[in-house]
Amino acid sequence: MRGFSLTGRLVIAGSLLLALVLSILPLPELIAPFRPDWLLMALVYWSIALPHRANVGTAFFAGLLLDVLLGSVLGMHALALVIPTYLAASQFQRMRNYSVWQQSFVLGALAILNKLLVFWVAYMSRDIQLDYHYFWSIVSTMVFWPWVFLLLRKCRRHLCLV
Repeated sequence: MRGFSLTGRLVIAGSLLLALVLSILPLPELIAPFRPDWLLMALVYWSIALPHRANVGTAFFAGLLLDVLLGSVLGMHALALVIPTYLAASQFQRMRNYSVWQQSFVLGALAILNKLLVFWVAYMSRDIQLDYHYFWSIVSTMVFWPWVFLLLRKCRRHLCLV
C-alpha cells in the first residue's frame, strides 16, 4: 500500500476549501434558504471513502474555519460538523454498501442533526426563533448528494487515492 501522497492531501483540502467557499458565497434572498450544506457533504464523503485520512479532527478544523468565515460563535459549526462526521465515519462500512440514493437519506438525517445542533448553540448564545425556512437546505443537500458523491469519487479514483 502506498503512502498518502501530497496530491491526496491537496485533493481533500481543495475539496473542503471549495465547500467552504460555496458555503459563504452570496446568494439571492429567494434561494438562500435552499443552500445545500456543502461542507457537510464533503466531510461525509471523505469520512466514508477515506476514514483514515479525513475524520473528526478534519471536521473540527473545517468547522472552526466556517465559524471564522461566517462570524458565528466560535465552535458552533465545529460541534455541528464533528458529531455527524463521527456518526458517518463510525458506520463507513455500512454507508459504503448503501446505494447513492440510500446514502442521500442517511445524509438527510445527518443534515437534520447538523441543523439542530447549530440552532441549539445559536439559541443558547442569543435568543433566536426557529423559522420554517431553516430546514429547506436539508432537502437540497439530499438532492445534491448524488452529484457531489459521484464528482468526489471520480476525483478520488482518477488520482488513485487510497
